[in-house]
Amino acid sequence: MNMKFILGKKIGMSQIFDKDGNIVPVTVIEAGPCFVTQIKNIEKDGYSAVQIGFGDLKTKKVKKSQKDKLFKYIREFKIKGEEKRELKKGDKIDISIFVEGERIKISSISKGRGFQGVVKRHGFKGGPASHGHKHSLRKPGSIGSSFPERVPKGRRMAGHMGVKRTTIKNLKIVLVDVDNNLLAITGAVPGPSSGLIEIKTV
Repeated sequence: MNMKFILGKKIGMSQIFDKDGNIVPVTVIEAGPCFVTQIKNIEKDGYSAVQIGFGDLKTKKVKKSQKDKLFKYIREFKIKGEEKRELKKGDKIDISIFVEGERIKISSISKGRGFQGVVKRHGFKGGPASHGHKHSLRKPGSIGSSFPERVPKGRRMAGHMGVKRTTIKNLKIVLVDVDNNLLAITGAVPGPSSGLIEIKTV
């Protein structure tokens, strides 16, 4: 089965009722329409991919070197060599390619949390709050030993949190509103409201 993909914008969270009357928390995404801007192949580019554009770009923000750029966002989706997609430059992709109940995976940039300590950033338990442990409740504790006399690479410490590409797999489409270009996805999706969302089938 050929892989399906589209770009969208996160609207926010809501809830709907399933056929049994149970409340299902969902994330609403405005997906597409997108347009194919380039087809890449192994012979010319070294890999197979489809490049699509999403979102109108204001004319005053287009530089002279980008006069052919018509979209706010442009992303590539790699496809396998054996997948034969009948796509060409200029083709339109909308949410009508998806069906309710289909499993997808979503990628986006997570929300920025600023500079955070180890308790919030990594889930450290922290130190005891009594018996002489003054001002050490949220400290990281020891970060090394006498050897190798340096901080090991990858040591979990305080630092910048968030603003990382995050992928959530095996999410389920519960509603497809073709007229309004809206998808309702089970559960939470990473990223802020109005953030760019990449959607493709599992």
